[in-house]
Amino acid sequence: MFYFRDIERIKGNEIDLVITTRNPADESKGYVPSYYFNMVLSGTDTEVGKCDLRIGHNRNTFYGGNIGYGVHEEYRGNHYAAKACLLMKELALEHGMDYLIITNSPDNIASRRICEILDARFEGIVDLPPDNELYKEGFRQKCRYLWTIGGEQK
Repeated sequence: MFYFRDIERIKGNEIDLVITTRNPADESKGYVPSYYFNMVLSGTDTEVGKCDLRIGHNRNTFYGGNIGYGVHEEYRGNHYAAKACLLMKELALEHGMDYLIITNSPDNIASRRICEILDARFEGIVDLPPDNELYKEGFRQKCRYLWTIGGEQK
């Protein structure tokens, strides 16, 4: 049985992650349990972006990944998304995950750079199936990265 961790803030050196929402799994939609966070400057409430962590692996995470992130424009260039991923890594490990999938659009160079910083392995560009939510939003392909966070390289 899945249990959310009883945490409200994950503290880092430059940014903290403040939990905004915990969403339970919704098997009818193929959703795994997820945590949503505001990225804030450490020790403050100054929001610099948002991120989320989806726990588990299924068809939706194959295409949409386990991690999502976005940094507000005025705070870009500080590697806050990579720093948020590293903070979420510890939470993923607590849930028994040894790898995370990160996907991004082929033309999103900044997001692809985050994956390089994390040393995630590029697995290729995948075509989205027409029944996928991202496809319905207008996306047709995603770059897929595998980030090994525990154990041996996959």
